[in-house]
Order: sequence, then structure tokens, then C-alpha cells
Amino acid sequence: MSESANGQAKVPGQGGQNGSAPGGAPPGGSTASAGSGATPNGATGPRGTSARLRGTHYKWLALSNTTLGMLAATVNASIVIISLPAIFRGIKLNPLTPGNVSYLLWMLMGYLVVSAVLVVTLGRLGDIYGRVKMYNAGFAIFALGALALPFDPLTGPSGALWLIGFRVIQATGGAMLMANAPAILTDAFPSNQRGTAMGINQVAGISGMFIGLILGGVLAAVDWRLVFIVSVPIGIGGAIWSYFSLHEVGIRTPAKIDWLGNVTFAIGLIALLVGITYGLLPYGGHSMGWTSPLVLGGIFGGIAMLVVFCFVETRVAAPMFDLHLMKIRAFAAGISATLLASIARGGLQFMLIIWLQGIWLPLHGYDFKDTPLWAGIFLLPLTGGFVVSGPVSGWLSDKHGARWFASGGLMVSALAFAGLLLIPTDFSYPEFAILIFVAGAGMGLFSAPNAAGIMNSVPAKQRGAASGMLATFQNSGFVLSIGIFFTLMIAGLAATLPSTLTHGLAAQGVPHAIAFKIGSLPPVGSLFAAFLGYNPVAQLLGPTGILAHLPASHVALLTGKVFFPQLISGPFHHGLNIVFVMAICLLVIASGVSLLRGGRYVHEEQELLPGTPENAEKAALERTGRA
Repeated sequence: MSESANGQAKVPGQGGQNGSAPGGAPPGGSTASAGSGATPNGATGPRGTSARLRGTHYKWLALSNTTLGMLAATVNASIVIISLPAIFRGIKLNPLTPGNVSYLLWMLMGYLVVSAVLVVTLGRLGDIYGRVKMYNAGFAIFALGALALPFDPLTGPSGALWLIGFRVIQATGGAMLMANAPAILTDAFPSNQRGTAMGINQVAGISGMFIGLILGGVLAAVDWRLVFIVSVPIGIGGAIWSYFSLHEVGIRTPAKIDWLGNVTFAIGLIALLVGITYGLLPYGGHSMGWTSPLVLGGIFGGIAMLVVFCFVETRVAAPMFDLHLMKIRAFAAGISATLLASIARGGLQFMLIIWLQGIWLPLHGYDFKDTPLWAGIFLLPLTGGFVVSGPVSGWLSDKHGARWFASGGLMVSALAFAGLLLIPTDFSYPEFAILIFVAGAGMGLFSAPNAAGIMNSVPAKQRGAASGMLATFQNSGFVLSIGIFFTLMIAGLAATLPSTLTHGLAAQGVPHAIAFKIGSLPPVGSLFAAFLGYNPVAQLLGPTGILAHLPASHVALLTGKVFFPQLISGPFHHGLNIVFVMAICLLVIASGVSLLRGGRYVHEEQELLPGTPENAEKAALERTGRA
């Protein structure tokens, strides 16, 4: 494989059929080597340092550091999911009280929403001011947020707002890490090794989501403050390590900040994601809030503002995100497949957790309060499948391209979800473990080659923006999927749960009027209770005071481990079928979109003039199959 001075592999066949912009030129003009100093576009890089720094030792140093950064950012996106009951007990706030549900939603979703909104902007700032500089600042801000969280001096709603506020600060640091890590790796590794590097990095990112589930459960069992303290040494140590070990080897493109683009994008995406989040809450007698003026205004207003953002980006000289990149087929197909795949798999993580916590684990003797930790443990095969397949598929895609591995991985995950449709609600764990392992393996087959293909397809001066866009589509897809799949699940439950719950409670001596009232409550309350490790029936009946008037045997049955899981298993399986069918359809569509990326494509970082010795040598290497 022939490489330019800055380590970029030269790949033949970069005309329009492989996904380049028309004529093979990069959108926005020619680019230059990262080590060439000034470029025709005003991009700058450290003269003479790129080839020297991009050696064997440096690239692996960059990989290890960015892997730590991705792990830290994604662990903290999920670590509070399992530990929320302990956190809310610590600040003396009941998250299931109707007036407090918004605090619960923001503790769950705030980190993801902030990350999704900021990553494109922070990636673009990395292009302008230096990706390593932004990455180092990200570790420092991440550590600052982590340092304030465990020392929350307040209780009640004020204590919740303290945690939400500093989680936003922590998410800002995490977004700086996620936005710039892939770009730093792309700068450090030659194109024929980026798939391997991206595979390891993507494994860290996805694994972090599941490691956070287990780590949060273990630490919260000791003290809820440890859930946040654990990030402090990682943040401080990572900041020091990255400051002394990472160097700017990529192109910097001095430009004015696109303030109008940044503002319209942030307002539009925040409004859209917040609208979808609040759509999960009951409104006006309905089980969900999709008729709420706030929700509708957020969704349609957010979409309108994102349309304005697209218009702005075609008019400014230095856009936050160059929409001309969408003319590169490899980029457009890869980023679109990323969004669809993220929507398909993101909310399913929550569905599997509720399946385990609300039904399967209690039926197998686990106390409700212990189910969050054990749900994380029983989902480890999903992570295992990803860890096994991610680096392998990345390495293979370096040799054969991303197209078939990415598309095939999505189809493998779709087949695994189809298998989950066929097993009963009270399943045999080995078959469940095999199916989620295969689902994880399919995700790994897709993620690493897809990320490498996206980053290979863009000009060097726009890698930060492309890296941020990749993270935005992943995070936005995750938030969208939670809204979509919870809506589908709640809609499925609403069709059968009210009558099932009413008759089940009445059969155990609960007066019919009370049983009917509880059965008519929005199903989201039961889902959140199961998700947080509370006994849903005890939560529903407790405020009525009826438990004090029932026989002890009936109270024991109603608040035991079996009554609610057996009661809800039928309605839940009905809703789960709807969710899985939707996910399978999205994965199949994403697989087809991924196929449109074309063959292996690496964007030229330096165009050699025809007839020069360098070009002749490159052509000779290509003819021998070594390029």
C-alpha cells in the first residue's frame, strides 16, 4: 500500500462511481498534506512534524488515549440508568411522583441530548483550532463536572437540578471527546489501518454503555456518590495523559465560527429531542403527550429550525457542516445508515432491560430492587458479541472495504431480533444469550467498518466536522429511538394492560373502583417503575391505602415477585412484538442504504500532478496491486 508523506493511503478509482464529488475533487476545493504547512485553502498544519509523529508508537498511543476517552464518555451516558433509585433516595426525591417525572427524564436523557447537540459544533471547532486541543479541553471539562456531582449539598428538586446541571457540564466534556476522537485516529493512522483502529474505538464506545450499567449497579449498592466519584480520577488522569502524549498532526483550517449555523442547529435539535422526550409523559387524559402543544411545538418548530439551518449552511463562507459532503456517496450512505441503525438498536437496549427487570428476573426469584444490576449482568453477551466482532470486522474492512461487512452486520442483527420475536416472555436464558450475542456481533460488524468508511471519505480539513456529525447521528438516533420504541411499547400495552390489570387486582380483593382506577393509569408509570427496580404494584397500590385492609396472603401475593410479571407478560409481549418488527424493518432499510456507499473509497489528501515521478510511481504500484 503506497502512502503519502502524511501517511494517507492512496487508493485508485476515486471517481464519481466510488462516491467522490463530481470530477473526483473534494467538495470545497483541493486539500494538502498535513505536514505541508500552508495549503491552498488556508489550512495549516505543523510543518514537517506529521510524518515524524505519525509513527508506530504514536498511532497506538493515540488509539489507547482516545479509547479511554470514548469509554469515559459512554460509561457516563449509562451509569446513572441503574443507579437512579439510589441517587433519588440519596437526594430524598421520589422520581415516580407525577410532578417529579421530568427530573427523572432529564437525568436519563439530558446527557444524551446535550451530547447530540454539541458534537458537530465541537468537531468543527477541532478543525479550526486543533482536534487535540479540543480533546484535551474535553477531558478537563469532563473531570470538572464529575468533581462537582458527588458533592451535591441539596435535596429534593434543588438537589436534582444540581445533578442535572453538572451532568450537562460533564456531557459537554464528553461531547468534546466523542467529537474529536475519530478525527484524531484518522489523522494518526494510515487508511489501510483505520478500520482496525475504529473497530477498537467503537467497541470501547458501545461497551461503555453496558459497562456503565454494571458499574452503576455495583457502586450504587455501596453509596450513590461513588457513581460520580469514579469519573474524577479518569477525567483528571486522562486530561494529563492526553496533554503530554497527543500532538496535532492533522490539518487545521483557520476560519470564522459559523455562529448562525451553530445557533439554528442547537435550537432546532434541542427543540426536536426535548419534544420527543416529553411526548412520553401523559397529557390531557391520554397515556402519552403527543397532543401536547409543548410537544407538537417542539417537534415541528425543531424541524423548521433544522430546515433553516440547512439553508444557512449553503450560504455562509465557512459552514459548521459543509452540506456538500453529502455529495460524497460513501459519506452520505454511511451517515444515513448510522442514523437508521442507531434508531433501530438504541431503544431496544431499554426494552431488553425492562423485559429482564419487569418480568424475567422477578419470575426467576430476584427481588425488584436487585433487578437493575442483574439486568446489566445478563445483558453481557450483547457486549461480548460486539467486542468479538468489532475489531475483526474493522481489520477485514481495511483489506476489503466497508460495504459488505457493514450491510451484512445489519442483516445479522435483524435476524437476531427476529429470533427474539419467536421466544416466549419467560424464555430459557441460553437461547436468549445466544440471540443477543448474535445481535451484538451484527452491531460490531457494522459499526467499525462504517465509521472507518465515513472518516476515510472526507477531506482531511473536515475530519473534525465529519467526526462530530457521526457522533450526532449516533446520539440523536439513540434519543429518537427511545421516543419511538417507548411510544410503540406504550401503545401496545394500552390496548390490553388496563383490562388485564383491573381484573387481576379485583381477583385479589382490591375493590373494583380502585382496581379500575389503577388499571386506567398510563402504562408509562408501570414501565418506569419496572425500569427503576421498584415493584410496580406496590407503587400503584401504596398511595390508595388499600393494602392495609386486605388479607396478609393477598398483600404478599400482590407485592411479591410473581404477580406483576405474570400479569403483564401477555400485554408486554404484544408491545414487544411491535417494537421488534419496527427495529427489523429499520435494520433492513439501513442495510440497503449502506450498500449504496459503493466500493472502498479513501479521499485523496494530496492530488499529484499527471506526469510527475510521484504519480508514475503510484500508478506502477496500483498496477501491481500493492496500492
